[in-house]
Amino acid sequence: MTKRYDAIIIGGGHNGLTCAFYLARAGLKVRVLERRHIVGGAAVTEEFHPGFRNSTASYTVSLLRPKVIADMKLAEHGYRVIERTISNFFPFPDTYLKLGGGPGRTEAEFARFSQNDAAAYPQYDAALEKVAKVLRDIALECPPNVGGGLPALFAAAKQGWPLANMDIAAQRDLLDIFTKSARDFLDGWFEDDHVKSAFAFDAVVGNYAGVSTPGSAYVLLHHVFGEVNGKLGAWGHAVGGMGAITQAMARACELQGVEISLEAPVAKVLVDGSRAVGVRLEGGEEIAAPIVAANVGPALLYRQLVDSSDLDADFNRRIKGYKTGSGTFRMNVALSELPDFAVLPGKAQAEHHTAGIIIAPGMDYMDQAFIDAQQHGWSRKPIVEIKIPSTVDDSLAPPGQHVASLFCQQFDPNADWDAHREDVADLIIDTVTDHAPNFKASVIARQIHSPLDLERKFGLIGGDIFHGTMGLDQLWAARPVLGHGDYRAPIKGLYMCGSGTHPGGGVTGAPGHNAAHEILADRSLIGRLWRRA
Repeated sequence: MTKRYDAIIIGGGHNGLTCAFYLARAGLKVRVLERRHIVGGAAVTEEFHPGFRNSTASYTVSLLRPKVIADMKLAEHGYRVIERTISNFFPFPDTYLKLGGGPGRTEAEFARFSQNDAAAYPQYDAALEKVAKVLRDIALECPPNVGGGLPALFAAAKQGWPLANMDIAAQRDLLDIFTKSARDFLDGWFEDDHVKSAFAFDAVVGNYAGVSTPGSAYVLLHHVFGEVNGKLGAWGHAVGGMGAITQAMARACELQGVEISLEAPVAKVLVDGSRAVGVRLEGGEEIAAPIVAANVGPALLYRQLVDSSDLDADFNRRIKGYKTGSGTFRMNVALSELPDFAVLPGKAQAEHHTAGIIIAPGMDYMDQAFIDAQQHGWSRKPIVEIKIPSTVDDSLAPPGQHVASLFCQQFDPNADWDAHREDVADLIIDTVTDHAPNFKASVIARQIHSPLDLERKFGLIGGDIFHGTMGLDQLWAARPVLGHGDYRAPIKGLYMCGSGTHPGGGVTGAPGHNAAHEILADRSLIGRLWRRA
């Protein structure tokens, strides 16, 4: 081994950079190893056609924790988010629905479909916010580890107290969210399918499931616990694309002395006597460090980078069964003009062009998309979310032209994507064109990321944008495996700091923050004594 560091981070995504920052700030000599030519993991901005840049994979911001933003001083390094005028626009076959836009607007929209639903919305929003607040509060907490002695008992009491202290109605809502399908949960609040569909979409984002799948209500909640510029539940556009966030993080890391290496793919975690001692790169170079933190998903880490002989039989069996595959197909398109929707005509920029434009017209439509994917490999009528960031950030496209992100569900991760990626891309374009007749003709170029492309390019096994399914069996202390929900691998000195740990997927920075704090605790005498208690 030619070089030694105090800590090595595998993967230069946002969580890896966050972890590196906190370790370096504490005085550790840290090196980040990124396999691609650009830092940022799946949160990057790249030119995909001459003159057209876009957030290549991750495409919108809300979940990034304010503490991480403040600690890394990201605003000083160029981080800026523009809030959406309205949050979402839903074109239906013969009407449309808008969400957000200020007090009273959503209720007024719902009243066009159901007065009862308009009246129920404030209570629904308040109930969801009570539960979301609990998630925000524990997002930057290390989950209690089964068998972890007094520290685990203390953590369980600390994190469980807010739950126990909720009123009975909120506890009932919490139980519903963690156990019910999105359909069953929303049926308990609303009566109109248009209204229910507007909320149900969040339940299938990055979730290879239908809205009737038990447990899908939790994914709905996961997408509402964020905030933008202090506004709870809001979403926005990062100026410069999502890569602007990770570039700001990289600058913050470098100011702390972090060494970031690009085109440095890790081939193996080196283990000596049940302890991680460094890594070997694909080129053969070995780098030594007593701490290795992996920002890759658990499936990639334990199935490819760690020898199975270094793990016990039960852990190997569990990690072999770790569920991945978010059913996601991701495209970027260059556009000559804005989409002209049949139900809300006009090519001139309007507020709905700056929102999340969601083609998911009906609960049955969303369930059928999942059924199709299970039976045929992909949805015959896919769910598509369109974001056009160039409507608020004109640096991304030439004057008068635009870039759009197409985030699409449902697609079987195991289908033959080398054979079908182009045909499915055509299908997605046609699906949007069914609602905006000028769309297909306006496409100048497109970049396709099938589930297999997401795996090959970004290391997302099964194309899973969350590094692992976010079901009840793979959340909190059980993410990724019960007994190792505290960011510590079953190999001493090896840690996990990516989205395959608590609190899960999305650009949050929370896993990186939490893992760094656990690493630093293990290095302290008090921390070591406390863990032995």
